[in-house]
Amino acid sequence: MDEPLEQRRTLIVLVIAQVFSGAGLAAGITVGALLAQDMLGTTSLAGLPSALFTIGSAAAAVTVGRISQRAGRRAGLTLGYGVGAIGSVGVVLAAVLDNVVLLFVALFVYGAGTATNLQARYAGADLAHPTRRGRAVSTVLVATTLGAVVGPNLVTAMGDLARTWGIPPLAGPFILAGAAYAAAALVLWVLLRPDPLLLARDVAARPDAAPEAAAAAVDGESQRRVVVTASLVMIVAQLVMVAIMTMTPVHMLMHGHSVAAAGFVIAVHVGSMYLPSPLSGWLVDRFGPRIVAVLSGATLLIAGIVAMAAPVESVPVLAVALALLGLGWSFGLVSGTAMLATALPLATRARTQGGVDLWIAVAGSAGGMASGVVVASTSYSSLAIVGGLVAATVVPIVAVTSSQRGGR
Repeated sequence: MDEPLEQRRTLIVLVIAQVFSGAGLAAGITVGALLAQDMLGTTSLAGLPSALFTIGSAAAAVTVGRISQRAGRRAGLTLGYGVGAIGSVGVVLAAVLDNVVLLFVALFVYGAGTATNLQARYAGADLAHPTRRGRAVSTVLVATTLGAVVGPNLVTAMGDLARTWGIPPLAGPFILAGAAYAAAALVLWVLLRPDPLLLARDVAARPDAAPEAAAAAVDGESQRRVVVTASLVMIVAQLVMVAIMTMTPVHMLMHGHSVAAAGFVIAVHVGSMYLPSPLSGWLVDRFGPRIVAVLSGATLLIAGIVAMAAPVESVPVLAVALALLGLGWSFGLVSGTAMLATALPLATRARTQGGVDLWIAVAGSAGGMASGVVVASTSYSSLAIVGGLVAATVVPIVAVTSSQRGGR
């Protein structure tokens, strides 16, 4: 089935914006913990940056969702990326001034870019046919891959550039993040016309609208169960992914690996979060989101086991573990997003999606904050296996609700 012209145009614009935003997202992830460790002089708080920008992401998710509900996806996404660019500039300034308080505030603001990067996936599904929602979501997510893979591998180059400007090298990637988020905001503001959410409402209001263009689920209880299940799947995936990902660069540097090696592993990880998205989308459309949600829990468990068993000197094994971590996250995010798109009516869709992403961000914040404490008090291996076991809880969660209608 061919997608309407408006949906194809929406996906093209979102793809362009996501290429830019992916670079902004991944660059900051790679060195955030290292910058904080350098400025604070302790490993136990190295997870704090991840916690801060995920808390900022939580606040931004609600704001972007509510603005999108009132004024459309174009307004909400543009604002989110613009704020993320401001936060990136603030991190650079904090590093120059060696001001930890400013660093914390800037990382909180920087989190708006992370939230917006994820909120964009919902825009891809607004106009999609129900049988192609998984692939529409995955198209937006996979577009992040190019920037997300390139960003971490520019850590050394951006550090060298920052040094020539008298800026601490670890702040260099945030220069890239600021420019990338600003470019994404500009693309969306200029090109995302017609607005997909506003157009979807107009289509649903037409007398000859197809049934799927109207409100999604007719049974309120079934709708609630689908939303809860989808939320839990994405929350668990985010918590486990952020916790293990955050401490991997710190773990590597503690055992003699270079920043470039850590950047490579994170690049593999972020690429594995987004590059397999077409597979995730196809599986969702072919077998249903619940099957893919179970696959998410299983894959994240395997990732935790591999990370736990990885020899400290082996970059390739760590890269495999982080690749599996990214793949499990992809399965969870695409399946959960597809469940929400099916269950939520247009009248409340963006606002509810923003609320769900709030809790996803809170989970990521908790994972990032706890990860540093766990590693400092026990070990990276302990963190990895505990994360895998937490991810395995997705299987019974989905099993308990599998008999309910609305999410397959």
